[in-house]
Amino acid sequence: MLASCVAFAGLSAAPVDAQEIRAVMHSGIRVLDPVITTAHITRNHGYMIYDTLLGMDENLKPQPQMASWEVSDDGLTYTFTLRDGLKWHDGAPVTAKDVVASLKRWGQKDGGAQMMFKSVDSLEATDDKTAVLKLKEPFNYVLELMAKPSGLPTFIMPERVANTPAGETITDYTGSGPFKFVEAEYEPGVKAVYEKNEDYVPRDEPPSWTSGGKVVNVDKVTWVTMPDVQTAVNAVNGGEIDYLEQVPFDLLPILQSNPELTVEVVSPLGYQTMGRLNWLNPPFDNVKIRQAAMLALGQQPILAALVGNPEYMDECGSMYGCGTPFATDAGDEMIMDGPQPEKAKALLDEAGYDGTPILLMQPTDVAALTAQPVVAAQQLREAGFTVDMQPMDWQTLVTRRASQAPVSEGGWNMFFTNWIIPEVWSPINNPMLNGGGKEAAWFGWPDDPKLDELRTEFAQATDEAEQKRIAAEIQKHAYEVVNYIPVGEYKIPSAISTKLTDMVKMPVPVFWNVKKAE
Repeated sequence: MLASCVAFAGLSAAPVDAQEIRAVMHSGIRVLDPVITTAHITRNHGYMIYDTLLGMDENLKPQPQMASWEVSDDGLTYTFTLRDGLKWHDGAPVTAKDVVASLKRWGQKDGGAQMMFKSVDSLEATDDKTAVLKLKEPFNYVLELMAKPSGLPTFIMPERVANTPAGETITDYTGSGPFKFVEAEYEPGVKAVYEKNEDYVPRDEPPSWTSGGKVVNVDKVTWVTMPDVQTAVNAVNGGEIDYLEQVPFDLLPILQSNPELTVEVVSPLGYQTMGRLNWLNPPFDNVKIRQAAMLALGQQPILAALVGNPEYMDECGSMYGCGTPFATDAGDEMIMDGPQPEKAKALLDEAGYDGTPILLMQPTDVAALTAQPVVAAQQLREAGFTVDMQPMDWQTLVTRRASQAPVSEGGWNMFFTNWIIPEVWSPINNPMLNGGGKEAAWFGWPDDPKLDELRTEFAQATDEAEQKRIAAEIQKHAYEVVNYIPVGEYKIPSAISTKLTDMVKMPVPVFWNVKKAE
């Protein structure tokens, strides 16, 4: 237990009468702007201090959050009306101008929003509480995009902050959400502190995913950074922390035997894990070499190393997640029949692969991301690739993956990441199904106009059968060009002190509604 005690040595003690939740999240947090990155820890930070324009309930339906809405009969005009009681943490009222500026910045970075804004004729504040979005052509996913719980949610910021260029990081963390970020106590790599926003007025409805009332029942939430998983397990097992977001699968029995802990899956839909290739740098600027990489990999060996427990893992070739409305097996044989090293070798020979090393980034401090690159490196080498696997912490990887430089100048070739299923369950939501190249696509930057044409068709289709047909065609095409490589689905349990009750079960860990017993 010594390591966990040392980890807490630098933390300030809460007042004896304050209720504090101490949590170890899946990663430390260094990037505080939830628009410039899709990193889940930054998204989680966003939900602490910002509110979203709309929410999504447990039935996957958009619901009012900061605003209600009306849609014109022709489906081209959306009128959003802010609810009463919304104030920024500095006491100023939230206005429709804040909403407009925030949506425009979001629209520059989110893949689905980028597509939506191509159909937008205007977006303006008509008075302090009303924002009106007008489309010049049909786009049937406006509300779903604004309500989605992850990827880039519609976190609303003050106009002065939202006017920050989308390529620059904000430095003002004023929100209107249920918690305030205590910047003076923020220590990157050590802790992040959030205190209750006493002026927050929650909605009246009960909480359901990101919709409903966000009622804060504690005074303070502290995220403690513990890169060593054994230290984190010891800390939650000893009652020094209240919540461990991700429990390593091999250490589950230790925590499951503790009567003072509840070990359960809080995100019922789970995650998709996948490999992303950089289209800009050799050798993955060659489609045949990208195809060889996919043929080299297999889901079962990767899931066995990552999870091992069949209760928490499933092989799945659908880029939209298995069991979702658009789930399909179109084109998935390249990965579902893997690993296929001999076929991969043949493609490498055909492509003239010259042994150019693949720089594979391996995060060392996130339990759900350490195994994939290790297994993948072995599979790629067996197929004839030269692999340079470089270890680094996740926040370093998150920063480096944004580099479009050559590998020799700090760039990269491949990394693995995870998405919660609600982030990928449609061709519009899925951040990686974006063919916008260096200017608009997600890290890896596929330059694929055909993909975006198909996505536009999907967004304009109104018939469910036609949407499913187009979704299958999109997936088949994405497999052919190797947009990314799905390597399976898994669910990961959290460890929660029995002192905590009423945690909202949803794809994003949130701390509103939670009560802590004395």
